[in-house]
Amino acid sequence: MTPMTAVRPWPDPGPLPRPQDLAPGPRLWLVRAPGPGAPPDESVLDDEERRRADSLRRPADRALYVAAHVALRRALGGCLGLPAARVPLTRLPCPGCGGPHGRPAVAGPYGAYVHFSLSHTGGLALLGLAARPVGVDVERVPEERLVEDAAGALHPAEQEELAGAAPDTRALAFARCWTRKEAYLKAIGEGLSGDGLRTVRLGTGPAPAGLPGWLLSDVEVPPGYAAACALPEPGRMRTQSAAPESRPSSPAASSVRQHR
Repeated sequence: MTPMTAVRPWPDPGPLPRPQDLAPGPRLWLVRAPGPGAPPDESVLDDEERRRADSLRRPADRALYVAAHVALRRALGGCLGLPAARVPLTRLPCPGCGGPHGRPAVAGPYGAYVHFSLSHTGGLALLGLAARPVGVDVERVPEERLVEDAAGALHPAEQEELAGAAPDTRALAFARCWTRKEAYLKAIGEGLSGDGLRTVRLGTGPAPAGLPGWLLSDVEVPPGYAAACALPEPGRMRTQSAAPESRPSSPAASSVRQHR
């Protein structure tokens, strides 16, 4: 990945990647909710996803959630040669406590060939597929008062960087740092439940600070947002990046829980 990774619009006008196409690096898409005249096809969502969508009070949040999860299923289905509604999803064990709330993944044998991450914020979602565990995050650039409230959760060196930043650049610097952290913590399956926000330093500057064994990149997004992508370097984790010669005839669909 480069210091700033390009991203495609969804729906992608080109062909969706096959598992072997993901070996060089992740494929990223930006997803927006469709207009009122073109609602997404919710039939591809499972019951849990529909319940989650129905629980969102703001129509805009619900529309983006549905669009993002439909895009996820269609991207995975196209990659794996499955109908979108039949893509089996699960949660891996949490690396901290072992509970069933770790990194979201494709269930069964398909999970060896493609990994994914999904993030949505006000009006915009970021979707990533990769041949190795991947994390993505997108956030709105916050107001200054929110930066002051949340900066204390970061690494001490990052707090110093923000304190020394020009006032008109501080909010964007904070957003860059936060999305890098969340992308990395999603990729390792820890999320915000651990102490990674404070103990891992990824920096607030224009390019991420280096992290041994990891590829970290900011992602091109519209003004007013920040986004990042993280995944381990090739060979760091045991993964299968080449497509199988023949796909399993029936995927294991144990727990079908989705990235929220």
